[in-house]
Amino acid sequence: MPVSASPTRKLAAIGAVVALVVAVIAIAIAVGSSVEGDRDTGRTGAPEAAASTDPQEDPAQQKMFDDLAKRTSRRADGDPLAIGKKDAPVVLVEYADYQCSFCGRFTRETQPGLIKKFVDKGTLRIEFRNFTVFGAHSERAARASWAAGRQGKFWQLHDELYAKTRKGAALAEDKLVDMARESGVDDLDKFRTDMNSKDAERALKKDQDEGYQLGVQSTPSFLVNGRPVAGAQPQEVFAQAIEEAAARAKHGTAAEGAGK
Repeated sequence: MPVSASPTRKLAAIGAVVALVVAVIAIAIAVGSSVEGDRDTGRTGAPEAAASTDPQEDPAQQKMFDDLAKRTSRRADGDPLAIGKKDAPVVLVEYADYQCSFCGRFTRETQPGLIKKFVDKGTLRIEFRNFTVFGAHSERAARASWAAGRQGKFWQLHDELYAKTRKGAALAEDKLVDMARESGVDDLDKFRTDMNSKDAERALKKDQDEGYQLGVQSTPSFLVNGRPVAGAQPQEVFAQAIEEAAARAKHGTAAEGAGK
């Protein structure tokens, strides 16, 4: 299958701490390898392989991923853009755009299985980040999903937006209001106000800035306890990464207990 070029973003300024610089460069290389279809030509690219999840990696590299996990896993109480226990041993952070076809593929084909196998059993927490790369229509859809979250309907609208590939005018404000209604959002006037609010803009900027600082260049991009997984990989790839992350977390907890 032909591979098309991913949209690129200039790496944001990074702090002076050497370990953090190394971590950011590593994540940029791994995450930047994912690809998204060429929207103008209609070509689609196949996501490349996920980053290594070798459990025998050296302690310095493991510490790098642990530091990234601490920086990116918010674990906030009542976060409407998250699903799963706050204290789950594994957190999957997704950076995605609502016009991204591979993001939709992940939502439709992969995420339901991960929820059933890992989220429902308390092993995994999924945290969504609005990382818009396709312009104003994507930004409007992102603000709409945030506004739905203000009424406890983020995931319902999220799934509706990804039920099929929607681009351009399909994400006009009136269309988003219609989808919000179908998703169970009760107060549509509040939804429209929230969608166009400064708070929505700030929430979107927070997610975008986080992605830029990591070197995220394309969607979808994922972190599993700080380890990058590039593109909409098969469910087996995510399952392996989650299982290994859970084993590491369990080992780390046991080691801490033995040291007390």
